[in-house]
Amino acid sequence: MTEATPNKPIVVGVEGSPSAIHAARWAAAEAARRGTGLVIVHSSPPVPVHSPQVAVSIAEFGEAVREQARHWLATAEASAAVVAPQVEISTELLTGGAAGQLIGRSASAELVVLGSRGLGGFTGLLVGSIAVAVSTHALCPVVVVREAQPQADRAEDAPIVVGVDGSAASDAALKFAFETAALRGAPVLAVRTWLDAVVDATRLTVLIAASIEAIEADERRLLAEQVADCAKDYPDVPVRRMLSRDGSARVLVEQSASAQLVVVGTRGRGGFRGLLLGSTSQSLIYHAECPVAVIPPAHR
Repeated sequence: MTEATPNKPIVVGVEGSPSAIHAARWAAAEAARRGTGLVIVHSSPPVPVHSPQVAVSIAEFGEAVREQARHWLATAEASAAVVAPQVEISTELLTGGAAGQLIGRSASAELVVLGSRGLGGFTGLLVGSIAVAVSTHALCPVVVVREAQPQADRAEDAPIVVGVDGSAASDAALKFAFETAALRGAPVLAVRTWLDAVVDATRLTVLIAASIEAIEADERRLLAEQVADCAKDYPDVPVRRMLSRDGSARVLVEQSASAQLVVVGTRGRGGFRGLLLGSTSQSLIYHAECPVAVIPPAHR
């Protein structure tokens, strides 16, 4: 263990599954890169007591649940320590809904990290019930660690892929992507899909009246301008730009097969006011082949 760091820690939620161990190890490595601590948390639901006649047995059951949780925390801590022995690691056993606890912790965290599925073994179970909720409401970036393709198979120069569309959400995502790439010595691949950008009520007439070449040239210019505005602060980070006419979710999922990380905002400029987590972000959480970072617009 090292001396305490004043930086905000990375918080990772665990619940005993192999996916949670993958998340704890990923979080430990990221904490080492960022020079901060790691807090491993587990939140158990409260054990109700409805009758004095069953209070003793309920208390025994509750202690068994807590003992199991302590074992899960210790296992995750040991696994994380192997990856990053220099990182200060602490554990917290909480009571209550996991999503609510992690959203609360996000106010004082650098990142919140989750695995992609839980102990039930059903693909997407944790994603549907916890990770989407946390990604939607967290006050800091949330990383969902997917293990469809082991990260050990990725080349060291694999890119940080980021989806951009000119929105405030994608500005925050782009900044996070460059920060992360600088820490890893990795390049950035900025992806913009112009078909998504133009097929809306305000620009449909432009699509009909103008040539595809002109629209594509305009979208390429917008992509270059947005990337250049952020890249100037990271002159040592190599950056490539990719413009596609395909759907954003499809393109980003395809690019995730060879990426270290895919970064997106909570929702883009096409998002409906009540749809807090955009369709692209949700698709990546479910289907990407590498970890996915979802960045709230207010992140700086």
